Formats: sequence, C-alpha cells, structure tokens
Amino acid sequence: MRKSYRVKKESEFQRVFETHNSVANHKFIVYQMEKPGQKHFRVGISVGKKIGNAVHRNWVKRRIRQTLLEVKPQLRSDVDFLVIARPAADGLEMAETKKNLVHALKLAKLIK
Repeated sequence: MRKSYRVKKESEFQRVFETHNSVANHKFIVYQMEKPGQKHFRVGISVGKKIGNAVHRNWVKRRIRQTLLEVKPQLRSDVDFLVIARPAADGLEMAETKKNLVHALKLAKLIK
C-alpha cells in the first residue's frame, strides 16, 4: 500500500487509540476513528513482541497488508483504523488470516 494509505506517526496512532472505538476477535483488535471528508481510508498495523521474533512479526504484517489490499474496494473511505495482531495470529495460514481479519472489520462496520 502507498504511504498515503498508512497511519505512521505516533501522534496519529494515539489519536485513534483515544477514541476508544474498538472491536476484537480472538486474533485481531481493530480501533477506528471517523474522519469525514477524507478521500480514502488510512490504516496502521501493529504486531507486538509477544509474536515471535522480527521475522514472524514481519510475516504477520505482510499477511495483514495483503488481506487489506484484497478487500480495499469494500472498505469505507472516511475512517482511520488500526489493526493490532494478538499472539494467536502467529502461524496462521493466509486464508485463516483473511477470514479472521475480515470478521473483525465486519464487526467494526468498516466493510460496506
């Protein structure tokens, strides 16, 4: 995904966290913040150190990014959201990652 689709700065992450608008399933937590008038969504991805070493964390992030790329046309455009991987997300196959992440996004009402 291009940089314009990413939440990168710590202050932007904190602003989304402070809205306290979150949903979760067993594998992922999704925080969201409404931003009316925004051209497209922005996403931040966080994978904590409880998930293996750096190789495993990057592997999980790549799978999250690929899932978001596949469902990109269905995602709402007026929102910033964060995807946080729980330790249970380590070692998932791509199909399982997609199924669980789409479930969390539907709970958050981010998929049209």
